[in-house]
Amino acid sequence: MKFSNKLWILVLVLGVASCNMTDLNLQDNPNAVSPDKANPNDLFNNIQLNVANFFQGTWGFAGGVTRMRHWGGGFTYNDAFRATNFDGLWTTAYANIFPDVDALVTIANERGLDVHAGMAKILKAYVMIVLVDLFGDVPYSEAGQGTDVISPNADPGAEVYAAAEALLDEAIAQLEATEAAPPTNDLFYGGDVAKWITAAKTLKLRMAVTTRLVDGQAADKINKLVADGDLIDESSEDFQFAYSTNRNNPDSRHPFYTNSYESNDGTYMANYYMWLLAYEKLDSNGDPVTDPRIRWYFYRQVSDAFAQEQNVYSCIFSELPDQTKKPDHYIQVDPRLPYCVLEMGYYGRDHLNGSGIPPDGPIRTVYGLYPGGGMFDDNQFTYTQQQGTLGARGAGIAPILLASYVDFMRAEAALTLGTNDDARALLESGIRKSMAKVMSFTSPQFSQTIQIGPNTGTVEDLLVAPAMAKVDDYVAYVLDQWDNAADDTERLNILMKEYLIALWGNGIEAYNAFRRTGMPLKIQPTIEPASFQPDGSLFTYSALYPSVYVNRNQNAVQKTVTDRVWWDDGSVKLY
Repeated sequence: MKFSNKLWILVLVLGVASCNMTDLNLQDNPNAVSPDKANPNDLFNNIQLNVANFFQGTWGFAGGVTRMRHWGGGFTYNDAFRATNFDGLWTTAYANIFPDVDALVTIANERGLDVHAGMAKILKAYVMIVLVDLFGDVPYSEAGQGTDVISPNADPGAEVYAAAEALLDEAIAQLEATEAAPPTNDLFYGGDVAKWITAAKTLKLRMAVTTRLVDGQAADKINKLVADGDLIDESSEDFQFAYSTNRNNPDSRHPFYTNSYESNDGTYMANYYMWLLAYEKLDSNGDPVTDPRIRWYFYRQVSDAFAQEQNVYSCIFSELPDQTKKPDHYIQVDPRLPYCVLEMGYYGRDHLNGSGIPPDGPIRTVYGLYPGGGMFDDNQFTYTQQQGTLGARGAGIAPILLASYVDFMRAEAALTLGTNDDARALLESGIRKSMAKVMSFTSPQFSQTIQIGPNTGTVEDLLVAPAMAKVDDYVAYVLDQWDNAADDTERLNILMKEYLIALWGNGIEAYNAFRRTGMPLKIQPTIEPASFQPDGSLFTYSALYPSVYVNRNQNAVQKTVTDRVWWDDGSVKLY
């Protein structure tokens, strides 16, 4: 908050100077909208946009540390990111979202706009929760007080969580008791108040599952929420933000799309995560059981990632992606783990490969159709840097809290806490809901005619329909693994692996699940052997405080990446 406070001080100073020089005797700042003149619909719209930006701001860090996307700012966890990486996210929360929500609630209370206030409180509560999940203790009770408290102290994470839960309860009660008109532009639920209430209750479930290691009442809370029957359990209730295809003024496309389909090389995908979908599962004949969602998640620009020029590789332990050169610590974890690149054109990077960037932009695997509105993988291996003209042109979603996630969380609680749910049934339901969600994403590509081998037909006929037909086989394979698991540890590993796959595009939920379970097991280690410590002594258990907070708040003290957030009891060791 000191960042925004300094801006207000600067505004005040400049305002006084301006009045003295011009003697206009202005009483109001002409460049700012006073609360009594603010449009509540405009305020709510801005809050929604900033919450979407905040959510996307967690992806690089949380998705990277969980091996969903490549993380390579350095070869060690300490070097993988900087405190400045979180400046934008912190400013979005404290200088934009929180002040706007507080202003909107004040206006709403004066004008009887209870729906505006309730929805805004839910969004604020979500941001509060995620700040704690990322950083641990954060300012709350002393934040937002302007020059009265220039350096707010951080509140314990547990207290911020409790405040967020109280805010959710307040929002639920407010929304249930009102018949006020909704905002004119509800970008989440189109003005459906009942769905906002459902989302708020589901956030409470999410909190109970997240804190289950330290909350002895978690099972009771979860059982009650499930019994009440008002949780997100179908895709029409999904808590998500929808992007459009608009390229300019403003560019309202999904960030994944602008990352890979304009003129930039795009982010490296994580070799481990692509391998998890493509090759990790083997049938009785030793053949891969490929996840059909892979064609929606990733787009390959080349058909063979091994047949490239030597200068495009940065394999670390070899000049070419020779699998016989796989480092010993990979083999120690799992001899099957990928090294450098994958077969069938999947070209990404290994975890914490912080080496220089070679000229490999045209061959990198990039973000696909889901959730970023990119290209469906149609085996045509098209170069994607074409000024935003390909695929669904950025019409994707920010998948904040989906029905499939809820099934996986409930299954985790049933398996670990003994709640009243059936973990196996929820595992199946979660996979099927995820498959249906992902495969509901369509593209103009689907009607295009292509040739694959001797077959000519539309993308829909040759690739989309066959992928959809594999859902039952995939589910049957996973359930067979479950039924033949030796114990609940093996079953939890299966569950969390499938949850990680379903979470594509949502790094913060993956990061939370990883820290509270330590699963999936046998993930790809850091490529630098010295950074691989199975005792968990080097892993990033929380993010560094942003530099805008530490450098501008006299009460802020930087933390270490090995510091754990309040709900992490230290029982899980990660590498």
